[in-house]
Amino acid sequence: MPYLQNALNFVIETIVGLYLTAVILRFLFQLLQVDFRNPISRFIIIATSPPLKILRRFIPGLYGMDLSVVALILIIGLIKTGLLLALSGYPFNIPGTLVITLAEVLNTIAWTFIIVIIGSAILSWVAPVSQHPVAHLINSMSHPLIRPFRKILPPIQGLDLSPLLALLALNLIQRLVILPITDFGRSFFF
Repeated sequence: MPYLQNALNFVIETIVGLYLTAVILRFLFQLLQVDFRNPISRFIIIATSPPLKILRRFIPGLYGMDLSVVALILIIGLIKTGLLLALSGYPFNIPGTLVITLAEVLNTIAWTFIIVIIGSAILSWVAPVSQHPVAHLINSMSHPLIRPFRKILPPIQGLDLSPLLALLALNLIQRLVILPITDFGRSFFF
């Protein structure tokens, strides 16, 4: 029986998790004003549009922010967390599931930013003027994140250490904000 449970957990984590990540990326693209003509961002938009068309009928935007994307993130996250908790034998608990979902979404956003910053740093060494769509997307997502840290620590002799400060800040956010939220959500079940 644990083999079937592990397989189902894997399938849910993979399929629902990938779609949740795609919707989170769409939200981040809107937030960071990424070029929507990029083939990767267009793919994300096409993949996430069907449920958003339905949600936009009921959920209006607010100050230029697409709240239907936020609602879809919460819906998919709740479905994923609820299914995984149910497979583990925990009873459905709305507050605990909601808190764990919020922590998971925040953790996905943090890991997305970490990957983007590391990718941007690697690209700056290997292909600093690349016109590849992935490189353009990574740079357009990382520069708004790194910009405030460049004001704190400007490049020294051509060496830019601001990505390290951004990674340090993201790691601290994971440890001091996201982990306590996760533990608080788990306290509803244990």
